[in-house]
Amino acid sequence: MTQFVIRPERQGDIQAIGQVTKAAFAQAAHSSHTEHFIVDALRREGALALSLVAEEAGQVLGHLALSPVTLTPQEDAWLGLGPISVYRRGADGGSHCRGQKSWC
Repeated sequence: MTQFVIRPERQGDIQAIGQVTKAAFAQAAHSSHTEHFIVDALRREGALALSLVAEEAGQVLGHLALSPVTLTPQEDAWLGLGPISVYRRGADGGSHCRGQKSWC
């Protein structure tokens, strides 16, 4: 079995991150289907404190973003998690995650 590699995003990952983000939220009833635009806007503004991809055999299969958020003027050192995007595989949608607790 090929192992996942989790690493910081690279310039060459941007298109793949957009694709996995669109796919992950495509059927989500709670989504306005703009998550990929949100990630792009955060990146453009330099507001991605952390942007990681999960990669298997050179293919981006998932993405996780952290960005600064302010809860109140006195509480401004927080990070917001999301969007988190993973390609769905198989009928159960999580078969690729078994044994990969570091990512899924």
